[in-house]
Amino acid sequence: MFRSFTCGELNATHINQEVTLAGWVQKTRDKGFMIWVDLRDRYGITQLILDETRTDKAIFDKAKSLGREFVVQVKGTVIERESKNKNIPTGEIEILVSELTILNDSLTPPFTIEDETDGGEDIRMKYRYLDIRRNPVKNSLLFRHKVAQEVRNYLSNEGFCEVETPYLIKSTPEGARDFVVPSRMNEGQFYALPQSPQTFKQLLMVGGMDKYFQIVKCFRDEDLRADRQPEFTQIDCEMAFVEQEDILNQFEGLTRHLLKEVKGIEVDKFPRITYDYAMKTYGNDKPDIRFGMEFGELNEVTKHKDFPVFNAAEFVVGIAAPGCASYTRKEIDALIDWVKRPQIGATGMIYCKYELDGSLKSSVDKFFDQEDLKKWAEITGAKPGDMIFVLCGNTDKTRTQLSALRMELATRLGLRNPDVFAPLWVLDFPLLEWDEESERYHAMHHPFTSPKPEDMHLITTDPGKIRANAYDMVLNGNEIGGGSIRIHDRDLQARMFELLGFSKEEAENQFGFLMNAFQYGAPPHGGLAFGLDRLVAILGGQETIRDFIAFPKNNSGRDVMIDAPSQIDDKQLEELSIKLNITK
Repeated sequence: MFRSFTCGELNATHINQEVTLAGWVQKTRDKGFMIWVDLRDRYGITQLILDETRTDKAIFDKAKSLGREFVVQVKGTVIERESKNKNIPTGEIEILVSELTILNDSLTPPFTIEDETDGGEDIRMKYRYLDIRRNPVKNSLLFRHKVAQEVRNYLSNEGFCEVETPYLIKSTPEGARDFVVPSRMNEGQFYALPQSPQTFKQLLMVGGMDKYFQIVKCFRDEDLRADRQPEFTQIDCEMAFVEQEDILNQFEGLTRHLLKEVKGIEVDKFPRITYDYAMKTYGNDKPDIRFGMEFGELNEVTKHKDFPVFNAAEFVVGIAAPGCASYTRKEIDALIDWVKRPQIGATGMIYCKYELDGSLKSSVDKFFDQEDLKKWAEITGAKPGDMIFVLCGNTDKTRTQLSALRMELATRLGLRNPDVFAPLWVLDFPLLEWDEESERYHAMHHPFTSPKPEDMHLITTDPGKIRANAYDMVLNGNEIGGGSIRIHDRDLQARMFELLGFSKEEAENQFGFLMNAFQYGAPPHGGLAFGLDRLVAILGGQETIRDFIAFPKNNSGRDVMIDAPSQIDDKQLEELSIKLNITK
């Protein structure tokens, strides 16, 4: 056995015991006549001591050759430490070394293996196996494990069965591009990696597995934005013989369980708002409700003056930023520059200070008097000491811009406390969205989402107004899960494919297996999938998902550690009947 204890469990109760430890050399301190070595493993650090007067000379000399990250095994006696370190669990003891074995030496690492490292993100991703030795990454992976275990515990106790579904499947349109895999045995044909196990979990419902889940990898070949990964992990769930309310209650329970078991937090309320309300009030469908700053629509109180900017705009809307009336002109100008960045795209911003004495002063005082500005304050909910920020323009774009400003202000004002958790449900999404370029409808979620029963009559008259029987769970401004009640009727599914522009032949070719299954007694069913990476990051109080993934890709979708994707040799291409046609 290489070790009798880990480097994180010894304490004063073990004094005088003979122990064996193994791990990595964190650092050494050589005083000439005495050497201290910090030995580290996944569980902690234990200090070793080698004393010229008490340690065999050969062992003492060997210790002088130790470098950072050498892998060693030591045997020795636990003794009381003279200079105690109360910051670590092993800080009262040290090991007087009697045997030292170098199991492997190490090159000097390209960055320090410390909590606060000198390594940039690129170099740490290249040497990810070293980065994992650092406490922040190691602890993030252990935290992810804990969350995954609690998910399995909860769902298993609720009667769910974990079922694995295939990774090599048929290419189906679900929004993003598929990653495709050539089949050597079926010349000229390809598998696709699943964007989700959607059709398989529906087939499991047809098969009578009425409560299914799996923690599963999904793949989407899409242009990456910040903090997106081409492969990601879902907690994928489906239930038969349920309505929307059953699913909302079931997964509120899972979320409560995780918050309690992982964070020690009790959450009572999961507010429910409609998609339309979310867009009107917060400018996006995943609002952060840890703070206020709700939108106030100002069209009616701004368009009857001589201010041409507002008069020409389709939409005028504002928010009240708490305590910001004290902002200097320099701070206001910096915010105006922020909303004018290409990423946000506003052409400018109007502001109005609500002074503590009750007066209001705006950047458009030439056009609006105190009575006008008081209406602004009333509609936006501004109080003395607040600042009202106003944007205008196209309705959808302006809402998106003000939503971004709301989140930026909340960050600057310290209102996005990572230790506060505010979940909610967003309901009643549109079933379809019209695409001007292709001149046809696209499914807002996916083609298998059921319409609201009360909107079914619109399917032939006004399909754009149909609401989906769909729901998203939002936590702290992030969509952490989404799902819907599925279509389980063959005729309705065929009508949906027709609305989405599929010919009968295309629908049969793509989804004939599912349509056929619906002919054999498909039960009503629905489900939900949580994004595990994002959920874990939020519960861990972080903005980025990368540190909660063992071996992540960079923003270009590359694994710089193993240098993937990479070329394959001509023989492999020939076996797969693939000829490259690369234009540069």
